[in-house]
Amino acid sequence: MINIKSFGSGSAGNAYLIDDGISQVLIECGIKLELVKQKMMFDFRRVAGMCISHEHGDHSKEIKKVLNTTSIDIFASKGTLNALSVPNHRATVLEIGKSVQIGSWAVTSFDVNHDAAEPTGFLFKNQLGEQLLFVTDTYYVKYKFKGITHMMIEANYSLDIIRKKVEENEVAQYLKNRILTSHFEFENSKEFIKVNTSNQLQEVWLLHLSDSNSDEELFKREVQELTGVPVYIA
Repeated sequence: MINIKSFGSGSAGNAYLIDDGISQVLIECGIKLELVKQKMMFDFRRVAGMCISHEHGDHSKEIKKVLNTTSIDIFASKGTLNALSVPNHRATVLEIGKSVQIGSWAVTSFDVNHDAAEPTGFLFKNQLGEQLLFVTDTYYVKYKFKGITHMMIEANYSLDIIRKKVEENEVAQYLKNRILTSHFEFENSKEFIKVNTSNQLQEVWLLHLSDSNSDEELFKREVQELTGVPVYIA
């Protein structure tokens, strides 16, 4: 059974842990490593690796501390690894569409659309056949997945909220344009979740909500109504 923990999610920093009872995988390292260590009771014995979706600081700024103070190896696309200057002996390239074993997890990466070197999403499959889908920092995903049991999906902003703030000069037009071409708008998040919902789905985590451009209660309620499973806000 998959257990998910969020250490932080949003523009200030992102870091998550997935655990199938055999192996743990850290996803992203944009939260202070000392905080993550404390939350994990300083026990990294079952951490088989760390996956990083892209090089932006809110997902990777603690990478040097991870490399210097732990034995955890990094798994990411070639573009992400190069952008972060991860030493070759600590890096494993995740090639698009190819599965890599990280502990008890089979991990497959897929390309997403974001303003980064080579951003990716991840599909994690454990030995029980459970499948966890991880998508963040993208405005579009062209793939459809079958048999997903757990989703961790970005729901960054509401277009209605952004439009209203532009009209009231609370958000600059250029910022709106950047957000629209780099992050998942809530209606797009819902459509992606709907398309990938199966009878096996057990829970959904909504990630990377904007502090000022999202509505946590609305997002959670509508996704619960859509899927009929528990929904958590990271």
